[in-house]
Amino acid sequence: MARNSGRSRAPSVPESPGRRPHGGRERPPAPPQRLRAALRTRSVAGQVFVLQVLIVLLLVAGAGTQMVIQARQDTATEGRNRSLAVAETFAASPGIVEAIRSPDPTAVLQPRAEAARIKSGVDFVVVLNTDAIRYTHPMPDRIGKKFVGTTAPALAGESITEEVNGTIGHLVQAVVPVTDSGGQVVGMVSAGIRTSRISDSAAKHLPILLGSAAAALALALAGSALVSRRLRRQTHGLDPAEMTRMYEHHDAVLHAVREGVLIIGGDGRLLLANDEASRLLALPAAAEGRHLSELELDRPVAALLLPGRTVTDEVVASGGRLLAVNVRPTDRDGGPPGLVVTLRDSTELRALSGKADLARHRLELLYDAGLAVGSTLDVSHTAQQLAGAAVPGFADYVTVDLAEAVLQGDEPEPGARMRRAGLSGIGDQAPFHPIGASVPVVPGTPRARALAAGRSVIEDDLTEALNAWREYDAQRVLKVREQGVHALLAVPLQARGVVLGIATFWRGGERGPFDEEDRSFAEELVARAAVSIDNARRYTREHTMAVTLQRSLLPGSLPEQNALDAAYRYLPAHAGVGGDWFDVIPLPGARVALVVGDVVGHGLHAAATMGRLRTAVHNFSSLDLPPDELLGHLDELVNRIDQEQGTDGQAPITGATCLYAIYDPVSRRCSMARAGHLPPALVHPDGTVEIVDFVAGPPLGLVGLPFETAELELPEGSSLVLYTDGLVEHRDRDIDLGLDLLRSSLARPGRSPEQVCDDVLGALLPVNPTDDIALLVARTRALPAERVAVWDVPPDPAAVRTVRAQVTAQLADWGLEELEFTTELILSELITNAIRYGVPPIQVRLLHDRILICEVSDRSSTSPHLRYAASTDEGGRGLFLVAQFAERWGTRYTGSGKVIWAEQRLP
Repeated sequence: MARNSGRSRAPSVPESPGRRPHGGRERPPAPPQRLRAALRTRSVAGQVFVLQVLIVLLLVAGAGTQMVIQARQDTATEGRNRSLAVAETFAASPGIVEAIRSPDPTAVLQPRAEAARIKSGVDFVVVLNTDAIRYTHPMPDRIGKKFVGTTAPALAGESITEEVNGTIGHLVQAVVPVTDSGGQVVGMVSAGIRTSRISDSAAKHLPILLGSAAAALALALAGSALVSRRLRRQTHGLDPAEMTRMYEHHDAVLHAVREGVLIIGGDGRLLLANDEASRLLALPAAAEGRHLSELELDRPVAALLLPGRTVTDEVVASGGRLLAVNVRPTDRDGGPPGLVVTLRDSTELRALSGKADLARHRLELLYDAGLAVGSTLDVSHTAQQLAGAAVPGFADYVTVDLAEAVLQGDEPEPGARMRRAGLSGIGDQAPFHPIGASVPVVPGTPRARALAAGRSVIEDDLTEALNAWREYDAQRVLKVREQGVHALLAVPLQARGVVLGIATFWRGGERGPFDEEDRSFAEELVARAAVSIDNARRYTREHTMAVTLQRSLLPGSLPEQNALDAAYRYLPAHAGVGGDWFDVIPLPGARVALVVGDVVGHGLHAAATMGRLRTAVHNFSSLDLPPDELLGHLDELVNRIDQEQGTDGQAPITGATCLYAIYDPVSRRCSMARAGHLPPALVHPDGTVEIVDFVAGPPLGLVGLPFETAELELPEGSSLVLYTDGLVEHRDRDIDLGLDLLRSSLARPGRSPEQVCDDVLGALLPVNPTDDIALLVARTRALPAERVAVWDVPPDPAAVRTVRAQVTAQLADWGLEELEFTTELILSELITNAIRYGVPPIQVRLLHDRILICEVSDRSSTSPHLRYAASTDEGGRGLFLVAQFAERWGTRYTGSGKVIWAEQRLP
């Protein structure tokens, strides 16, 4: 081997004629390689071939251009002639003038125009009036629309042809006038044809032209191949200058690359080593030609250079470096025995790889935290997610402290008290305050500085901070020191410019302190979590407001009455309050109305709408309407509300449901009607459960559809269970399964309504309710017969005295002597009015309940009205006295008449 300027070079061996310098043997190139070599632009054959190709292409391009220009001219001429001929022929056809002047030109001309279009082969034949409005067209939807094109010459009596880009593409169209016998233009006819449909003469000659070009190219290729073959035979391949230049280039590249290259012979001697290999392996100056065992290579490298071994990117240590080694044998494909070795210094790459791995790890932490943190709208849960996202990948312990106002949904004030909301650590017993504990912010500590400045603070030495904390909690500081915590990173939780709290990352043991890259990562993580915590805080505030509004609109407690023993439960959804409501409304005659309803949607709008509907039900129930009539009025009200809100762009409430039931403890009958609501459940005294599935009317808001009333006679001690769909229906549970669970939870007698409510919720309440739940359980009572007195009154004024005496005796039996005077006065007035203005039969009924109820019924539907009597009036003062002595009084209409009632408090 020869040495030149300190670099190893490949030997320059003179090439004998007819041979290639490759292992002393010449390998003839394969046919595809010979063809590629022949067509190189640097060779004579290649240059001749390129010149021939250029000439052929120029000739073909010129001929093709001439053909295209001539074809376009022929196409335009033929299109004008054809469209003009068709238009003139149709314009001169018999009867066209009369058809244009007929009452319906389209009906007469459209079939004729289509027949002419089809026979002539044009794209359209259109008849126009003098205003250029189409009477005919192949597309009927365009009849009656303005014609696209020039019509002025045709209106002047001249024909015109033009090329336009119409709705069906580029076309040639002609417009000719239609004249009557006097020469007056009465309309126009236009015919047109797309240029693409006209035969192109170039298409006939194009195959000949292309075939000629292909033949010329084939001849050029064959000639170039013959020339190249002749040249290769004469030069036997590359000339000496080309070979010398090739070896010089290879040598320059070999010693310029930053990758070591070794060539080892079959006998283990080093044949070649470039500069980079000599540097990486610290080879001596005269290394080439010596055996590998004499070079004193490091053992890991020498082990890879054994004969016959193949190595790929194996990293070994040598001379304080990390080398990536590749080894390949040279005797493949008939080459000489030996090895080719490449060496690459990967020391810096390993360091960069370590930093990249750390960066990738932090990106993975951020990605995982982005998926975990903020998955719910709960402030405390989001804070705990933040604490858990950084342990153990970033810190040994993480604490998250929030201002107490944030936990309640409010914005915090500066200097607000902090409470622990999140805590996570590598061990089971973290040496910090537990979740829920009040956490002091000690002045002068890193956490206090971070909160005051609104920026993150890194503390590598916690000695001073722990000494300051020891004054507040010495025992906990001792635990922190026992755990070996030595560094912290405090990052304020800020969102929209407001500091919500602080997240503190702690490290202990052998883990290193925090650096600036750790600060950037922690700030990014906390910034993302702060947005989620603020969203959860704002949701908590709105949810609390909505729940407060809804609870204020729902009954705070059930009214006192003796007809039912009732209990209720209301649970708002976790996702937001809805429009479920219930009510127990005392009615005249010791009766009670039970109501349960559901407004579609969630949020403040649904809660406010629920309040309006509940108030409307109260108002309608004061009219003592039957259930079906009450739902009809409520349906009209919902429709009016929808119309009002529709003008303001608010969401409609159509789809609200309601069930209204009236229970009479005297007759033990219950009448009910429902508007799209689920049917109630009836629990008999023996524990038998049935779903009272009667006809359901449409949801509220669909005015015009009637509601039907169902009547049941309930045994005393039966329980009527009213509920909303949130109890029995859930996204993970079918409604039929929910109704089955409801039946099984109700089928146990001997429980109070309160116990029934608890058992039903325990069996059916989902883990995370997505809808409101309203449950109303009412156990029926019956008014004893001895507390009901009924008398039939003849339509004779003299009968009033007899009834008064009977009423006085009944009151004495009940021990209500103190009410005898007022009761006689009230009944005298009501019975007298019934006899004078009513229709027999007349009946008086006394009910001794929590109050004394006096009822006078007759067959008339006329109701008396309270008014002030003038000083000269002889009557009109009776109802005024009734209103003064009675607690309440009113009129209730029945299917057979009316009932006037008055209530008095018991002494």
